[in-house]
Amino acid sequence: MKRGYLDAPAEVIANMELPETRYAKSGNLNIAYQVSGSGPFDLVWVQGYVNNVELHWELPGAAQFITRLSPFCRLIRFDRRGTGASDRTVDPGTTLEQRMDDVRAVMDAAGSQRAALLGVSEGGPMSISSPPANRSGRARWCSTARSRRATCAKPCLRNS
Repeated sequence: MKRGYLDAPAEVIANMELPETRYAKSGNLNIAYQVSGSGPFDLVWVQGYVNNVELHWELPGAAQFITRLSPFCRLIRFDRRGTGASDRTVDPGTTLEQRMDDVRAVMDAAGSQRAALLGVSEGGPMSISSPPANRSGRARWCSTARSRRATCAKPCLRNS
């Protein structure tokens, strides 16, 4: 049977010791995060809006993804403010800069001075906006540069 890049044997995941959920202080909020792996560099997974670091382990695809990344990096995952195990009290006017402060708070709490950022979905623009001083690299996955509808060069299919 051909195995995909996300395939990790279920018994490997079932027998893994799950990382402890810790909390970083960002302003007056507690941001939940987990660290797994012990590779030579840090990778911060900057998620889109919906996220829960503890439930990742119950989703086979997410658990396999984490399992595959962990051998070659120290993977730092966190719940964005208002989601998962992070504090639920969130101002709806939270800015991109405030969300990046959360990323920096998690990096500081995890002891990461420099990390590559993997921006997924809405986390893509966040990862691009981080200052180069604490970023060793960045990648976007399933992300766009902006969320507003862009004007198309060619006619687009739109619902009227």
